[in-house]
Amino acid sequence: MAVYLDNSATTRTAEKVIEAMSRSMREGFYNPSALYGPAMQSEKELKEARETVAKAVDANPKNVIFTSGGTESDNLAILGHALACRGKGEILYSAAEHAAVKKACLEAEARYGCKAVEIPLTREGLVDMAALEGLLGENTMLICVMQVCNETGVIMPLDEICALRDRLAPEAAIHVDGVQGFLRVPFSLKKSGVHSYAISSHKFHGPKGVGALVWKDGFRFKPLVFGGGQQNDLRSGTENTCGIVGMAEAVRVYPADGYARMLEMKKLLVNLLMEKLPETTVIGLPEGSESSAGHILSVAFPPVRAETLLHALEGEGIYVGTGSACSSKKGKHSAVLTAMGLKNELMDGAIRISLCPENTEDEIRFAAEKIIAHVNVLRRFARR
Repeated sequence: MAVYLDNSATTRTAEKVIEAMSRSMREGFYNPSALYGPAMQSEKELKEARETVAKAVDANPKNVIFTSGGTESDNLAILGHALACRGKGEILYSAAEHAAVKKACLEAEARYGCKAVEIPLTREGLVDMAALEGLLGENTMLICVMQVCNETGVIMPLDEICALRDRLAPEAAIHVDGVQGFLRVPFSLKKSGVHSYAISSHKFHGPKGVGALVWKDGFRFKPLVFGGGQQNDLRSGTENTCGIVGMAEAVRVYPADGYARMLEMKKLLVNLLMEKLPETTVIGLPEGSESSAGHILSVAFPPVRAETLLHALEGEGIYVGTGSACSSKKGKHSAVLTAMGLKNELMDGAIRISLCPENTEDEIRFAAEKIIAHVNVLRRFARR
């Protein structure tokens, strides 16, 4: 049995998405900027895709830009806003942020002279609200906080952060990396105090290489890519029509009960592991917490090292991760787990199990069985 449990790295493209993209490539290959009939049909599909994405986060369709993915969306929001503000002020970013956000903040500091400041985390992986309160002030230009931490599954307290911003830095914008939360954790751009929100298609069974930035009226940012003036001159370049069509289809077919199913599977997995390995350490918040996302589990079995366990499970056809897929090959401790103040043995042993709505109870029971068996064997040989 092959069990894929690294869905936070990427997801399998849904069959209906593949069908929609295949049709688009065969029949809708026209440049949507052209004036003849078939091209206008391609432009109509882009409009419908924009409406689909906007509806999913309760936003205005005119405030959706299609990008190459979450990284570009984050960069456009952060660097574009810093450029619009002429580098005046401070950018705050949580220590849990993906490199796409953190490095964009540091690049804004290097390019435009604004100051980038990291917001500490609590031991559970949440934004340290007391520390944030001390950092906010009249010079705060932008606050970057992810919706769901890609490594621990912690759901950040966006409503509390927005309330604190309203009180101490009302002029500051808030950008949210929603890559791990979109379609899984409820979010309304209209009702929240958030100004911009980034998504990435391949995290919810769409194709790689396409994403979107969604923003609220009044959010100021300038383009980073220049050319033919597509997408209201905010992101030039001929649109990736088939990719955008595929992403929109992925939004449409994502199951309404998907999150509930994943949460059920996560709780089952933790219970099975705890029953046979009571010393199992869940990193972040307990699986029953409302601030713990139902599709991500970070867990360690010290002194077993994560990479050793990962490859042992791979031999069984079970695929898990060891943190952010973008940085897991660099051989360093996770910046997120370091910011949480975890001991080295936990950082060395942390594996990330991330689910999708298609994961079944049989897969979870099989994975738990093999994790337990390999941990018991590896502990006898692990360095102490």
